[in-house]
Amino acid sequence: STVGSPYYNPHIQRPAAFPPSDGYQPPEDPLVGVARQIQATADIKRRCPDLIVVGSGYSYLQEWLPNVGQAVVREGHADVIGLGRMVLSYPHLPADVLAGYPLARKLICRTFSECTTAPRNGMVSGCYPLDPFYKSRPERETLLALKANSE
Repeated sequence: STVGSPYYNPHIQRPAAFPPSDGYQPPEDPLVGVARQIQATADIKRRCPDLIVVGSGYSYLQEWLPNVGQAVVREGHADVIGLGRMVLSYPHLPADVLAGYPLARKLICRTFSECTTAPRNGMVSGCYPLDPFYKSRPERETLLALKANSE
């Protein structure tokens, strides 16, 4: 389910430990946002059981994402869990989980929110803190300046 636009009200769709570095302050605890996402998909699935429902907004759960996602699917509250921010930093997370490998903790999305701040400021979304490609891009300096100005 999609419950909002991450570029206008990021706390609704992208609960995060660190708000976007352009000064947006979420009005609620990030776990409230995750719970809202889980409840929204469960409500949709209950009302439309034949509809394929994708759960989203789970990246804030970090290393617990696979466990919560598995429980949500097992309970029939969603058919599949979609990964957004998490695959920007850890694209092979699904393969690692399915293969039973330990999670690569250094790749887990820590919800720094630069993937949200960048598009909110006309730049390409990517994991600027963790992905070497984005970390080396000139936009990284712009994002660091935005963060410094908002503190």
